[in-house]
Amino acid sequence: MPNYRRDRTSGGTYFFTVALRDRASVLLVDRIDDLRHAVRETRQRMPFEIAAWVVLP
Repeated sequence: MPNYRRDRTSGGTYFFTVALRDRASVLLVDRIDDLRHAVRETRQRMPFEIAAWVVLP
């Protein structure tokens, strides 16, 4: 399991990137509703603000 670094600075702004191992895969685009659902559930448990996001094929 990865050992993620977490900066707990209040009011910080972060840039978060997700990439699939198979860069030719369209999984993130095809399953965008699942991604939205996961973000929504996570925000309910640990509130945070998203200024913008982009999912590219």
